[in-house]
Amino acid sequence: MDERIPLPATTGPEEAERAAPAAVLPVGSLEQHGPHLPLTTDTLIACALASAIAAAHGPRALPPLTFGCSHEHAAWPGTVSVSATTLHAVVTDIADSLGDTPLMLVNGHGGNHVLANTVQQSGGRMALFPSAGEWEAARVAAGITLTNDQDMHAGELETSVLLHTHPDLVRPGYEKADHRADERDHMGTLGLAAYTDNGVVGAPSRADAAKGRLLLAFLTDRAAGHLAALEQARHQDRRPR
Repeated sequence: MDERIPLPATTGPEEAERAAPAAVLPVGSLEQHGPHLPLTTDTLIACALASAIAAAHGPRALPPLTFGCSHEHAAWPGTVSVSATTLHAVVTDIADSLGDTPLMLVNGHGGNHVLANTVQQSGGRMALFPSAGEWEAARVAAGITLTNDQDMHAGELETSVLLHTHPDLVRPGYEKADHRADERDHMGTLGLAAYTDNGVVGAPSRADAAKGRLLLAFLTDRAAGHLAALEQARHQDRRPR
C-alpha cells in the first residue's frame, strides 16, 4: 500500500467531542492499472475523494479498505482480490460498529458491485457514492469527452486524477498506452484480458492534472446530497407500508 494513503490522526476523545453526523469509508482495490498507474490507483482515488468530502462537509474519515473484488484482473501480476461475500461482511461489520452514525461508502473500483446491494439492504444506514451517473456527470464537468464505458480502466479519468493527486506515481509512457475495447459483453466470464493486452481500456493520452482537479471538485460538491439523504433516513420511519 502506498504510504501516503491518509490515515486518521484524531484521538478517541477528539472524535467524541466532534460527534460527526456521518462517516466516510474509502473502498478501493489492489489490481493492475496498465503499465503506467500503480496497483493502488482505485484506493488512492477513493481516499482523495473521501478526504475532500470530509474536509468540505464534516463527516468522519475512516481508513480505506485496500482490497476489493478484482477477479476480472486476475490475469495480471500484482492483482489481489477478496470475495464479494467478504467485502459485504467487512463493510457491514464496520457499519454496525458505528452504531447510530450512518456510513457513506466512497467506492473507487467499478468491480465492487456487491456494495450496491449492501447499501440497498442497510435500511437507510449506508449510502454509495459516486453512482455511475455521477461519474458521467463529473466527466462532463472536467472536460473528459469519453464515457464510463469507453474509458473504463486506467484511462483518461483515472490518469487525470493521479496526475493531480500523485503525479510522481504516474509512469512515463502513459501517452502511448491508449486502448479501445468498447464491446466487452463477456468480461465477467472471460476477464478483462480477453479484451486488452496492456490492461488499459481508455485513453490515458488525453489525461491532465486540471481534469483530475475539476473532477474531484465536482464530486465533492455532489456528495452533499448523499450525506443529506443519510440524515433524512435517520429521522424517517422506514417500516414497510
